[in-house]
Amino acid sequence: MTASPRRIGVLIADDQPLVRRGLALILGPDPSFEVVGEAENGARAVDLARRLRPDVVVMDIRMPVLDGVAATEELAGAVPESRVLALSTFDMDEYVVAALRAGAYGFLPKDSSPEELGAAIRTVHAGEAVVAPRLLTRLISTYVRAPRAARPPAVDPGELTPREVAVWRLMATGLDNEEIARALDISRSTVKNYITSIFGKLDVRDRAQAVIAAYESGLVTARAAVDGPAAGRPAG
Repeated sequence: MTASPRRIGVLIADDQPLVRRGLALILGPDPSFEVVGEAENGARAVDLARRLRPDVVVMDIRMPVLDGVAATEELAGAVPESRVLALSTFDMDEYVVAALRAGAYGFLPKDSSPEELGAAIRTVHAGEAVVAPRLLTRLISTYVRAPRAARPPAVDPGELTPREVAVWRLMATGLDNEEIARALDISRSTVKNYITSIFGKLDVRDRAQAVIAAYESGLVTARAAVDGPAAGRPAG
């Protein structure tokens, strides 16, 4: 008899009891999830995560005692196996960037659908980054609107090879691994190897941080993302 796959343990952190209960009711009927605890503030979320070791923490950004960004930063250091999916009613750019920089694997607005929430939790649990498309689009456009002097300092691309730069550029313009493989006429496993190397050389943890680094470094611009990768695709 085949054993059932282990359910994804989820800790819900939100200062509003109705929101916590609503999220638990959304996730509860799905056999792939198990809500292991609920926290009313960031400090409680950190404490419960240390004890319960959930796979994913669904973290509200604005909470009393310890906000979601600070709690995420603590969890990234103390319980790195508990990956954070940040949620917020206030989907302003600074919250998204702050959450991702603190160590969140993803960011969704609270008006996301139950299906989007479930898919995001699964993606985060798999170790991949997820950011709602409308938020990522706004983040990209922010780098175009802001005066260059006001933008974050450029990241150091380190010792990236020309092919790694090509993969990084295509990743930042929104292509997934399969699309990158087709664009560069290489295998998916080779793309994955390049991406692992890129993460290490840029000192970033995941795809979302790599995309932010690409815009901070000036490697890509919002216009490049809108026009698609073909115009800036390197030869060879």
